[in-house]
Amino acid sequence: MNIGGKRSSGILLHITSLPSEFGIGDLGPDAYEITESIAASGAVLWQMLPLGPTGYGNSPYAQRSAFAGNEMLLSPELLYKDGYLRKEDLLHPDFPSRHVDFQSVNEWKMPRMKKAGWNAYKGKERDEIEAFREKEKYWIEDYALFMVLYEKYLDARWHTVWDKKEGWRDKETIERVRKEKRNDIDVYVAMQFLFSKQMHALLDHAHSKGLKIIGDIPIFAGADSADTWSHLDLFKTDSSGHYSAVSGVPPDNFSSTGQLWGNPVYNWKRHEADDFRWWKERIKRSLEMTDIVRIDHFRGFDAYYEIKADEKTAEHGVWKKSPGKAFFTSLEKDMGRIPIIAEDLGWMTPSVNALRERFGLPGMKIAEFGFSWKEDGTLNTYDDFLPHNYSRKFVAYTGTHDNDTVRGWYDKLSQEKKHSVREYLSSPDEEIVWSLIRSVMMSNADTVIIPMQDILEEGSEARMNYPSTCNDENWTWRMEKGSFSEYRRSRFAFLSRISGRNGLTAEEDRKRISGKS
Repeated sequence: MNIGGKRSSGILLHITSLPSEFGIGDLGPDAYEITESIAASGAVLWQMLPLGPTGYGNSPYAQRSAFAGNEMLLSPELLYKDGYLRKEDLLHPDFPSRHVDFQSVNEWKMPRMKKAGWNAYKGKERDEIEAFREKEKYWIEDYALFMVLYEKYLDARWHTVWDKKEGWRDKETIERVRKEKRNDIDVYVAMQFLFSKQMHALLDHAHSKGLKIIGDIPIFAGADSADTWSHLDLFKTDSSGHYSAVSGVPPDNFSSTGQLWGNPVYNWKRHEADDFRWWKERIKRSLEMTDIVRIDHFRGFDAYYEIKADEKTAEHGVWKKSPGKAFFTSLEKDMGRIPIIAEDLGWMTPSVNALRERFGLPGMKIAEFGFSWKEDGTLNTYDDFLPHNYSRKFVAYTGTHDNDTVRGWYDKLSQEKKHSVREYLSSPDEEIVWSLIRSVMMSNADTVIIPMQDILEEGSEARMNYPSTCNDENWTWRMEKGSFSEYRRSRFAFLSRISGRNGLTAEEDRKRISGKS
C-alpha cells in the first residue's frame, strides 16, 4: 500500500490497550494524546484491531456485530463533558492499570453507557439520533433488538438457548418485543450514535495531525451475533436451520491441530444473488470510521477451509472455493478502488496471490516468520519473510496481534538460533528489538507497521493473543501511561526519516534536506 506515492510507517495499537483510569482504553483523552505521540514519532498510520462489540472470550475477531461499535470503547470523560453523565457517574473502583479485567469493566461501565445513551436520546440530540438510525437502518434495529434479547437470556447463545420464537425470529413475536422493549432498543441505538460521534471526532483529530487510521475486518461473522441472527440465509445451515459447517484453518505454525474458529461459513450463492450487499454495507460502514481497511484472512475470498460443525479440531476440513473475483469486481464497480490491506499469511496458493494482485491489494510480511533454519542449522536467507526479500507492494510488520512480541520471541530461541539472528541483524542482544525494527523499516516494502509492544520492548507478558486458545490473558494487554516516551518516539522518528517513511515523497525529502521550500 503506497500512501499518496510515499513510503510510510505506522504503529499497531488497539484502543483497548490505551491507558485509561476506567479499566479499558477508550476514545477519550488518552486516544487524543496517543494520536499526537504517534504523529510526533514520524508515523503516518495508526492501525487498530476490529472496533465491534465482543462476545465470549473478548476477541475483537469474534464480534456480536459486523457493523456496530463496541460500547465499552466509549469515553466516560467525553460523555460527562457533553452533559450525558454526571460527575458522580465517573467514580470508579481501582481497575488494573496494565491489563483489562473485562468482566469488572463491563459491570461498571455498561450501566453508565446506557445512562448516557438514554440522556442523549431524550435530550437535544434526539433528532440527530433518529437521522443516524435512518442512515444505518440496514443493521442497527436488528443489532439493538438482538442486544436487548441477549441481555434477557444472560448472554446465552441465540441458536441454542433462546425461546425458539425469538431465536428464529417469528414475525409476530419479534414485532411484539420491538414494541415492549422500545426504550431499551432506543438506548442501544443512542449508544451507537455516541460511538460514531466519538470515533469520527478522533478520526478528524488524527487527520489534523497528518495520520490515517487503519481499521480491521474479520472475514467471518460471529456464530452468536446479530448478523447470523438477522441474516441466517447468508450462512450455511442444515435442514433444521442450524449451522452445518464452521470455519478455521488447517494445522500450521500456530497450532498442530489447526484453528477451529467456530464461525459459520457463508452461503456464497445467496451473497452473489444479492450482489454481495451485506459485504458492501459492511465495508462502507468500516470506511466511515477509518481510512483504510485490513481484511483478516483474505485467502477466504479465494477459498475457505470448511469443517463439519460437529468436529472437535480443524484437522479434517476441506477447502471450498469462494467468489472473490466476482465480489471485488462488483465492489470496485460500486465504490471504486478502495484502500484494502489483504492479510495473506499462511499457506497461499497461486490463485490467492492472483486475486490479490488483480485488484492491486497489498499483502503482508511478518519479520518473525522470516527466521527459519535449514537442516544444517544455518539461517535460510531466501525466506520470503526476511526483510531483505520484501518487494514493494506489501505491508511489513515485526509481528501482529497473533505473534509473540519480538523480545518474547527472541528470548525463547535456542542459543544457536539467537546467534544467527544476531548475525543477520548485526546486533547485540540488548538491541535486538530495535535492530529488527530498523531492518523492517529499511526494507523495500512500501508500508511498515510496528506493534506498540515492540516499540516499548516488552516481553511475552505483553502478547495480545494466543491463537486457537481462549484464556484470561488474551486481548488484555494495556500500555503504561507515558511509556511511549520522547526517547522512544525520537528513535522511531529517526528510523522513519532515514528510511524515507516520514510522510514525504522522495522529492519533498530532497528539498527538505537541501533547505529549499
